[in-house]
Amino acid sequence: MAGLVWQALNENGSMSGKDLKKAAKAKSEKELYLALGWLLREDKLVIEGTEKEPVFSLK
Repeated sequence: MAGLVWQALNENGSMSGKDLKKAAKAKSEKELYLALGWLLREDKLVIEGTEKEPVFSLK
């Protein structure tokens, strides 16, 4: 799933969690956020926006 999230961000640029879930075809928010956590651990993501509306992009 982390690869699909990375690919969606690479193709589309910055995205909200809702849009990213749809683009990566994640089955649940839990699956999406686990993938985002992995990418954060690998230092590949930047999080902007607000706490309620985060926007994710690749470094």
